[in-house]
Amino acid sequence: MNGVEERMKRVLRVLGDDLWTLRAAPLPPSVWVRWLPHGLVCLVAAGTALAGADQLVDNYRLGAQYGLLCSVAQGVAVVLALWRPVPAWWLSTVVCVVAALGARQEMLSDPSMGAQPWPWTASGVVAQGTVLLLLGLRVPSRVSAEALAVTVFVTWLVQGVIGSTEYQATGVLAVSLFAAVLLLGAALRGRREARHQLVEQAGITAEERARRTLLEERNRIARELHDVVAHHMSVISIQAQVAPHLVENPSDELRENLEGIRKNALEALTELRRVLGVLRSENPEDPYGLGAAGSGATPDAPQPTLDRLDALIDNTRAAGLDVVTLVRGKAPAYPPGMQLSAYRIVQEALSNALRHAPGSQVRVEVTHDRRGLSLEVTNSRPRGPVRSSPGAGHGLLGMRERAVMLGGHVAAHPTLHGGFTVLAFLPKDGTALPLTEDTGPPADLELIFPAPRPKPPTAQPPTGDETR
Repeated sequence: MNGVEERMKRVLRVLGDDLWTLRAAPLPPSVWVRWLPHGLVCLVAAGTALAGADQLVDNYRLGAQYGLLCSVAQGVAVVLALWRPVPAWWLSTVVCVVAALGARQEMLSDPSMGAQPWPWTASGVVAQGTVLLLLGLRVPSRVSAEALAVTVFVTWLVQGVIGSTEYQATGVLAVSLFAAVLLLGAALRGRREARHQLVEQAGITAEERARRTLLEERNRIARELHDVVAHHMSVISIQAQVAPHLVENPSDELRENLEGIRKNALEALTELRRVLGVLRSENPEDPYGLGAAGSGATPDAPQPTLDRLDALIDNTRAAGLDVVTLVRGKAPAYPPGMQLSAYRIVQEALSNALRHAPGSQVRVEVTHDRRGLSLEVTNSRPRGPVRSSPGAGHGLLGMRERAVMLGGHVAAHPTLHGGFTVLAFLPKDGTALPLTEDTGPPADLELIFPAPRPKPPTAQPPTGDETR
């Protein structure tokens, strides 16, 4: 008995799970849904053709051949309106006029028919209304208004001018319905065009914003590189001025050439200052106090180099991030522009960590080898609430512009542990290396903080380690 009760309970449980549920089970997407409106129009065409044949043959006594020909032509007009709305409207209008004139002849010859709906039959109103709706959806509003005006004129001409004997006037009702469906079609068409224009405008706006951001990043890089170029020009000018004093009895030609070098250097330096005056922003912002590019109260201060990374990291720690640094290899004499770009890439990566990963742990790796300078800034998942950032989200664009300018590259992607990593390489000699597509985090990526992750076996063997 207990076995029977257990089986009954199982059956009831299964029935409850299967039938007593509110689980959603939607139909899978199907390409046939796209053809649903066409199918509905074809059904309307078939219905109007059958109903029109019944009315024209039985009620108006037009004969089988006459009535079937007019009703089939009316249905064909409805289907034709899916592809050729204007010819379909002409066909439907002509068929309705021909049917109305044939019905008028029968009503005049046989008064016993009684008062019939005329000049528009019920099936004719439905067919003509469907054609006008499809016309309003496909053609400009001017064409729709012209088609409605011709329909009104034809209705007035047949009913008001030609007329007939006793009948039920359907002209006013038909014209009112035609005007309503045309207004509906024109409104839907206008809404569709407005949405299409909005999508196009949004795409153009996004493209213009990206182009403007790219130009702004390049202008910012140009402002910063001005100091580097100006320094070299100043050195050239000073050396050209001092060189004659280092030679006993310098010739006049040497003095003249050195004076020309010094003069050209000073003119180039003056032009650089003018360019800087055009490019420099008036109200730079630095929301995190890290000395953002082109910012600061002292615009004439020298541009930062790799020697100032310690101060940058100290400021980041003071802002609330736990930062661990690792330096591999011995730093050679990098060009000033390369040092400036490396500093800005690390600075932007730390600023992004402050914005998007508050309270996270950050590891900064700087690797020097014979090919160039490798940078890696990786942060863990945020431990605090992420506040909305007013930035435009184009920091990575600036990093890539700086790296490409020097022949390097930048890759950035989320980590498997909810963090983010930025990898950059700047070649020492400025020779561009083959670019590889950034496909996201590797399959074997595993982040452990704060201990640094060992480099892959293919990396250049380090010549020295320094951990801060």
